[in-house]
Amino acid sequence: MRISVILAHPDPDSFNHAIAQTVVDALKANGYSVSFHDLYQEKFDPRLNLEELAKDAILPAVIRKHCDEIAAASGIVIVHPNWWGQPPAILKGWMDRVIRPDVAYKFLEGDTGEGIPTGLLKARAALVFNTSNTETQREKDVFGDPLENIWKNCIFGLCGVTNFHRRMFNVIVISTEDQRRDWLIDVEKDIHTFFPKTLPEANPDDARNEWSILRQEPGDYKSRD
Repeated sequence: MRISVILAHPDPDSFNHAIAQTVVDALKANGYSVSFHDLYQEKFDPRLNLEELAKDAILPAVIRKHCDEIAAASGIVIVHPNWWGQPPAILKGWMDRVIRPDVAYKFLEGDTGEGIPTGLLKARAALVFNTSNTETQREKDVFGDPLENIWKNCIFGLCGVTNFHRRMFNVIVISTEDQRRDWLIDVEKDIHTFFPKTLPEANPDDARNEWSILRQEPGDYKSRD
């Protein structure tokens, strides 16, 4: 089984990168294949052009690859910071270009888009890991926890993935090395819970070799989100 992992953070020394690395390592150790994309490192173009709007549009090769991977994925993991209650613009553009009709959802015959679509994603679970410098209660009481609504309802719920889990790590700027180490343990536990070991164990060295950055201790990521 293959899991799609999408990372959106421009700083390779960020805690988001540490989260993503932990996710990939844990998935590999549990025997899963991983399609990993660091959107900033890959210089993903977030702009949705007119030529791509049509449902039957001929897509650029890179977008077709993303669409094929997300449509076939047995699971999806998204990692990004909370910026103004939203994903970074590069990830929003990925959503616009990849989470598209006949890939992630479709409308019933005769429905021109005014109805409730049918989800098409095959993923048995979707996990989202976020970082923030806002305390959890303030995020809920003052801002309404917009990322929860975006990912749970607007994206994965609409596209047919009801087994959803999201974890927010905060407050990053005042977090300690021990806290960040414990948070990475939580990430690993979440992966084991939603994507348990079902296949022969992969060689952990393979996971590390396929990762584009060296393994670092949580403290090496300092307090950046």
